[in-house]
Amino acid sequence: MTVSELKKQFFDTLRNIYPKEEAGSFFTILAEEFLDMSRLEIALYPEKVLTPGQLQQFTDAQERLQQHEPVQYITGRTHFFGLEFGVNKNVLIPRPETEELVEWILNDLQEQKNKELEILDLGTGSGCIAISLAKNLPHTKVSAMDISSEALKVARENALKNEVQVDFLEQDILKTERLPKRYDVIVSNPPYVRELEKKEMQKNVLDFEPASALYVKDADPLLFYEKITALAAGALKPSGALYFEINQYLGKETEALLRKKDFLSSLKKDIFGVNRMLKGIKHEN
Repeated sequence: MTVSELKKQFFDTLRNIYPKEEAGSFFTILAEEFLDMSRLEIALYPEKVLTPGQLQQFTDAQERLQQHEPVQYITGRTHFFGLEFGVNKNVLIPRPETEELVEWILNDLQEQKNKELEILDLGTGSGCIAISLAKNLPHTKVSAMDISSEALKVARENALKNEVQVDFLEQDILKTERLPKRYDVIVSNPPYVRELEKKEMQKNVLDFEPASALYVKDADPLLFYEKITALAAGALKPSGALYFEINQYLGKETEALLRKKDFLSSLKKDIFGVNRMLKGIKHEN
């Protein structure tokens, strides 16, 4: 089978499941992964004949896409903040909105980037936030915590791949009474999707991404924010900053938690124009 024949078959198979543009993006990603061909090479060499192994890899990937499995889990990698990250079913796939959170922190720390700061990422998952910060703040000591040993395995591999030093801790945030040290910045993208919001989620997220990293009970949707804010209140250095990615529908409620703990707070919208980030500055003592 040639590349052009494979492409036609691929689009024919997925046409009733994905929009044409999305299917095209998948084909490009898989061609780079399994055929070692760029978008330009696909156009230049449409008659290139595939090996049986390449054809089998593509067929397997196609079948997984038909089940709505995210293409990032199929290739085992994705990109975030200009870096490559390994991902699997044990970690969430990093989102563009989270890149904005990292950018906000880096912009705020611009004048301190050569200082030896202490940063903690709570609920690190793939390590995308912690590793991106460590990569861009080479003098900073970055730590990251997660309850999942499998997620931390992925995060450690990502730190190694991206040549940064991050101190990873396996710990349940909700059972933590005190954080290990004092920090200049604490950041978290905790579970915040309520059960009632599942109807808004795509099948690829519902069926494949780790539920424990995504969902909270409708009756107590801010439990992670409440716990982390309380921990941060006792662990941030004077004028230290707490950053959250938040549920777009609960911005004001989440902000109220920070103010209750005497943080000066500010909400920030993401590229889609919704409240997605929250910062709290600790009052100087």
